[in-house]
Amino acid sequence: MNEVVRDITIPNDWDRSGLPGWCYHSAALLELEKQHVFREHWQIACHVSDIAKPGDYITLDIVGERALVLRDQSGEIKALHNICRHRGSRLVADQKGTCRNALVCPFHGWVYNLDGTLRGAARPRSFPPMDKNEFALKTIESEVWQGFVFIRFAPGPQSSVAELMRPFEQELSSYRPSEMVPAGGIHTQETPVNWKSVRDVDNEGYHVAMAHPALQDLYGSTYYDEPFVNGISRSFATYNPHAGRRWSVGRYVKIAPENARLPEHLRKAWIYYGLFPNTVLAVTPETVQFYQEFPLSVSRTLLRGGVYRYELETREQAAARYLAARIDRDTQTEDVQLTIWSNEAMTSGAFAGFYLSDLEYGVRTHHDHLRKVLPVMTLKDAPTEAEMATVNVGMI
Repeated sequence: MNEVVRDITIPNDWDRSGLPGWCYHSAALLELEKQHVFREHWQIACHVSDIAKPGDYITLDIVGERALVLRDQSGEIKALHNICRHRGSRLVADQKGTCRNALVCPFHGWVYNLDGTLRGAARPRSFPPMDKNEFALKTIESEVWQGFVFIRFAPGPQSSVAELMRPFEQELSSYRPSEMVPAGGIHTQETPVNWKSVRDVDNEGYHVAMAHPALQDLYGSTYYDEPFVNGISRSFATYNPHAGRRWSVGRYVKIAPENARLPEHLRKAWIYYGLFPNTVLAVTPETVQFYQEFPLSVSRTLLRGGVYRYELETREQAAARYLAARIDRDTQTEDVQLTIWSNEAMTSGAFAGFYLSDLEYGVRTHHDHLRKVLPVMTLKDAPTEAEMATVNVGMI
């Protein structure tokens, strides 16, 4: 079990402060985060069922990088930079689609095979001879785990996804996520906050009783958080025996069939698995989903995610999935407002810093992981923007 391999105890005398406010509005720090927090850590691009057939692809634009993830003619999944080797044009413009047997650059017509190798340049006699592998599209490190396609733009401190998530592998495998199919497309939404404010709210359940009436109705006091340990976290809840005061919750608890595939203790559970720095895999008896956030600027964040269902789901499972989605929709709307209110304070001189509850220890452990990656974030007062990178290097 998770408790055997992960020490999730809360220390008696721990530092209840969080990151200082300057970390939420520094453009220079954001540039360091883009490289060392986002490009050098694993990110979910999609599920294998999003690119089920040869030629199927999705694209992902994050932190200044353009990724193209597709299934080639042999059925292998490839992660490539969506950048033509000729002039750097975007090779594929759509977020999702299917190409027949080649990728054609819309700028000058260079053609690439689905494995990324160069098939040929337009007007080839105007160039010296070109090796198809030397001028192939640049690859991105990738790994498929439990049906999800993870990518990493640059080498970093994390081990493989399988190794990182090993403590959760047996439990999550019970849901057979690799066999699921999309319940809809990958969804995105922008919110006017720093990305860390999104993660701060998501990393604790202390606010559930006050801010999320539907979740509180569903969970009651069964919800608990496990902190980030070695880059992963977990939150767990089961249906409250008295659930049903709210319409969606009442119908959900009544309609949701018992999933006989699952061990007894998981048949009425909602679980959230966190992967540092910004990824969550969430399961209910009917679905598996992922969600994540990426910085667009210091004060703008992209929320991104997808939901997956059993391919041969029953009518009852479909109805339960619909009702769970209603609960999630309300919860996300509430969380967006909470992040805005919290993030607004970070530029105020009156903001004296966080003072965290034991129920918010997950926030502290996530901040500790950030500080380990970027030690400049341990400073109470911000360096100048021009000195930010230099100071950080000096602290490593």
